[in-house]
Amino acid sequence: MASMTSVKIGNVTIGAGAPVAVQSMTTTATSDHIATLAQIDKLAILGAEIIRVSVPDDSSAAALQSIVEKSPVPVVADIHFRADLAIKSIQAGVHKLRLNPGNIRRTADVYKIAELAGKLNIPIRIGVNSGSIPGDLREKYQGVNENSMWEAAERHISLLTDTGFTDIVLSLKASDPMLTVRVNRLAAAECPYPLHLGVTEAGPRGTAGIRSAVAMGILLNEGIGDTIRVSISGSPEPEPGAGWEILSSLDLRRRFVRIVSCPTCARARLDVATLALRVQKLVEGLCLPVTVAVMGCEVNGPGEARDADIAVIGTPTGFLLWRNGESLGAIQENELEKRLIEELNNL
Repeated sequence: MASMTSVKIGNVTIGAGAPVAVQSMTTTATSDHIATLAQIDKLAILGAEIIRVSVPDDSSAAALQSIVEKSPVPVVADIHFRADLAIKSIQAGVHKLRLNPGNIRRTADVYKIAELAGKLNIPIRIGVNSGSIPGDLREKYQGVNENSMWEAAERHISLLTDTGFTDIVLSLKASDPMLTVRVNRLAAAECPYPLHLGVTEAGPRGTAGIRSAVAMGILLNEGIGDTIRVSISGSPEPEPGAGWEILSSLDLRRRFVRIVSCPTCARARLDVATLALRVQKLVEGLCLPVTVAVMGCEVNGPGEARDADIAVIGTPTGFLLWRNGESLGAIQENELEKRLIEELNNL
């Protein structure tokens, strides 16, 4: 079920039926505003619509104003432990805070953050991760599960709502995809706030993509979730594309070129894997919601070619290029990139 309320993060609205937004997070030192902005620009080109930056210290907070002013997408400040960094982030003009009210020890500090954020219409995402559930809740519910995670979230929500602050986004993340599914189902049934979906500590690129797709695919298909981040160890550059691939596969949103390629077998007349990667790199960041098929032989080729907007097929005599279900004839491998771009521009 979709969240009942919406939240505005800069020029992006999430919740209450708005399109599911794709997020990512920088890995540069936020204090280095030049490097951080360069990474934000790249992530935005790759499809990130909201970008989070960590603010662990004063030098990072000092760099925020320049980052926010020059960022092409809304910026979220990730805050832990220090209430003063949250205040400085708000004053720098960030579009949202990611806060764990449970690790800001003084209730008065949480109230101060909520008061200032409310005055400036800056939403707050409450983040609850399975690895940081309070000991008393682990004991009460006999471990980390959807019930202990949800009660931790309720505590954090009440710290804000007690001040009258309701411009809230909620995330409940576990490294276990099915625990992530169960706790977000519970949250969707119990609260009206937009839900930020993700699998925390999901692992390196291949593992992270699979685990995230399992959890998000189940939830989004049930109408649960308003914004997503695929968390990947290392460079964040694969994250936006993975998020869009999940949305595209569920027919929720299309923005970029979708690559379809066949598995390799003894019939293959070309190196499908290498060619598919070449095509993928060629169209990276191209805002064109079309399908390009790369087929290794004449068995699967014609059928996929008819369904794709553009298709490259390997045959015993060379490559064939198709557009909108019709053959354009043979092409040489050295002219492939040029012809693909020409035909994509002709769609």
